[in-house]
Amino acid sequence: MRRSIALLTIVPMLLWFTWGRSAVSPQTAETDLTLAITPQDLPPADVLGHYLGPFRMEGAWQFKSTNPKVFGYSALIARPGGRLLAFSDAGAVLSFTPPGAEAKKPIARWLWPSPEGEGGKAGQDVESATRDPRTGRYWLGVEGANEIVRLSPRLGETGRIAPKAMAGWGYNTGAEAMTRLPDGRFVAIREVTPSWSESRMHDGVLFSGDPIEHPNARKFSFDGPDNFSVVDMAMLPDGRALILMRRLLWPMPLRFAGRIVIVDTAKIRPGTVLRSATLASLASILPVDNFEAIAAVPRADGRITVWVMSDDNKMRVLQRTLLWKLSVDPAKLPWPE
Repeated sequence: MRRSIALLTIVPMLLWFTWGRSAVSPQTAETDLTLAITPQDLPPADVLGHYLGPFRMEGAWQFKSTNPKVFGYSALIARPGGRLLAFSDAGAVLSFTPPGAEAKKPIARWLWPSPEGEGGKAGQDVESATRDPRTGRYWLGVEGANEIVRLSPRLGETGRIAPKAMAGWGYNTGAEAMTRLPDGRFVAIREVTPSWSESRMHDGVLFSGDPIEHPNARKFSFDGPDNFSVVDMAMLPDGRALILMRRLLWPMPLRFAGRIVIVDTAKIRPGTVLRSATLASLASILPVDNFEAIAAVPRADGRITVWVMSDDNKMRVLQRTLLWKLSVDPAKLPWPE
């Protein structure tokens, strides 16, 4: 949000919800909790089709809970068996069964035992996540410290690295999107563009393997829609990836817009530009909020379920934790040149 916040100069409130949250509890044990899940009203099908393009809206819900671990989701991972893992920018993780599936108790926990994670807020601000389906291990992009953290299948930390190629990505503008490619390489993309005068080109880095073991990344550029921030990405089975983008429209009251774009990860080359094609516009006529997390799950019918989740910034009076369920036929998606 760097550019919008600076232009609008609405500092106190925005600084509070970005940096001024209270410390979290030093509790890493799993906690069963109750989630109130409320379906959201949707506009007519023709309106949905106009804004969502190839995607079909299959449902939208708001999540509420009194549990202090439930807020601020910035990354989403689909697990085998149908459950989703949502990682927060306060170092917490929520495991839940999405609406429409066989109900199981949601579980929440902090990832680190100290009140603000390793290195304070800068060491726990999880903004992106990816998983290796073979080993079950996870990797998290931690903003502020500009680090990548590796977790075991049971979510215990097994490694942490601050890649030199990401060192200049800023305290609050770091690796918001990260994914593991099918060949074992890793990609991370910076949230904002590197300068005020640039509105489209974002810094990206390509690791030859597990970043903990192969920290020397090579740089490329990602070309996205004008004045939108990169906030998450999800791999498709054919090697393309969906990238979720977000823009702050107005801070009082908070209003956001979003985009879903597609890239061909086979086109990622060091020193070159990765082009994108816009698929969907997440406009205010839809039930939108600060969407920051996306996951894609192949289905038996050949379609792909796409989950999109919002970050409420622990400001429940002004923002909501929303979950969208979209689906798409991959044969109808373009291959960007």
